[in-house]
Amino acid sequence: MDRQLDEAPCGFLMLSDNGNILSVNRTLLELLGFDRHDLINKHMNQLLTKPSRIFCQLYFFPLIRHENKIEEMHFSLQKKGGEEIPALIFANRHKKEGVFVIECVLVPMHQRLEFESEILKARNIAAAALKEAAETNKELENVLCELQAKQKELIKLNKQKEQYQERIKRELDLAKNIQGISLSTPFSNEEISISAYYQSSNELSGDMYSFYQISPGKYGFIILDVMGHGISSALISMSLRSLFQLLIMKGATAEEIMAELDTQLHLLFRNGDGIKHYCTAIFLTIDTNTKEIEYINAGHPPALWIGRDTEITEFKSTIPPIGIFEDLTFRKSSFAYQEGGRLFLYTDGVTEAISANTLNLLVKEQEPIHAIKEKIVHFLKLDEEIGIKVDDRCFLLIEV
Repeated sequence: MDRQLDEAPCGFLMLSDNGNILSVNRTLLELLGFDRHDLINKHMNQLLTKPSRIFCQLYFFPLIRHENKIEEMHFSLQKKGGEEIPALIFANRHKKEGVFVIECVLVPMHQRLEFESEILKARNIAAAALKEAAETNKELENVLCELQAKQKELIKLNKQKEQYQERIKRELDLAKNIQGISLSTPFSNEEISISAYYQSSNELSGDMYSFYQISPGKYGFIILDVMGHGISSALISMSLRSLFQLLIMKGATAEEIMAELDTQLHLLFRNGDGIKHYCTAIFLTIDTNTKEIEYINAGHPPALWIGRDTEITEFKSTIPPIGIFEDLTFRKSSFAYQEGGRLFLYTDGVTEAISANTLNLLVKEQEPIHAIKEKIVHFLKLDEEIGIKVDDRCFLLIEV
C-alpha cells in the first residue's frame, strides 16, 4: 500500500469476495485501535458491531456482488475496546489479477455530535452574556455572531440528517419488501390447502413462517417468533428462515432442523457481550399418505388440530425456546388422524388480541379456511382501529 493511501484521512479496506481483509490502511487501524496483524486475513466482521455483521451478510455482500458498487451505506464499526463508531461506507468491486476484490472507503460520522456540543456551549455563553449586556455588549455581539454561524452549520447538519433518514427509510422499505417476498406463497391441491396472514408491528417483523412440499403427500411447516421487534429481530428471523429452507431441501429430519436453528442462534452471538436472542418455534410435518403429523414445539404457543368432530387437540411445547440453552435434546412428537381436519399455527401477537376461547370457536367453525381467516383478521384489526399498540402477528390455517 502506498504512503498516500496508508495515511489518507479516511479508512480504507481491501476485501476478498467472501469478506476476508486483504489490506487495511493505518488511518483505520489507529481509529479502531488494532494492529495490522490483528486484521489481515480475518473476516470483515472483526470490525463491526453485531447488528452490522448481520446487515453485512444479508445486504452489503449481496448488493455489492450484484451492483459492483455501493455508495453511502451506514455501518457501525467497533473499536478494539468495544466502543461503537458510526460510519458511512463506499465500496467498489472489480477484478484484480484475475480475482474479484472489494475496495472500501469508511468515513466516521463524529462531526455531528461535535457540532451539537459546540452549539450548546455557544448558547450557554450567549445566555450569560445577555445578563451582563450593559457591560459586555461587544462580547455579546461576538457570541451572537458565533451562534449564528453554528446555527447555519446545524441547519446544514439537519439537512444531512433528513437525507440520511430518507436513505434509511428507503433501505427499510426495501428490507420489508424482501421480507414479504421471502414468505412462502399459500397454495391448494387435492391433499392440502393453506391460508396465511402476516402483519408486522413496525417496518420489519421478528415473526416468520415458511412451508414446503417435501415429497409427494408430505409437507413441512415452520412458524417462529424472535424476541423483540424491528430490524435486529427481522434480520435474525431471515437468517433462520434461509437456514430452514436449506435444511428442508436437503431432507433433514425435524430433530436436525431444530438443532441446526438452535446452533445458528448461539453462533450469531457467540462473541457477544452476554446479550442473548431467543426464538420460539414450532416445526411440523404432515404426511397425507400415512395420515400422521410429527412436530417439535420449542416454547411456542400450541398448534391447534381441529378434527372432523370439531374436537381440538393442542400440540404443546415440550422444550424451551431455542437460543437460550446449549446442547438441547430435540425429540419429535407424533399425532395420527383418520379423516383429515384443520391445523392452526400462530404467534403470540394473535392471542394478545383474541382470547383463547374466542380463537377456538373461530377455528372450529364449519366454513372454508379463507372465510375463517377473514374473521380472525377482523378481530385483529379492531385493536389497530382503537390505537392499541400491537405485537407482530402471524398465523397459518391448513386444511388437510
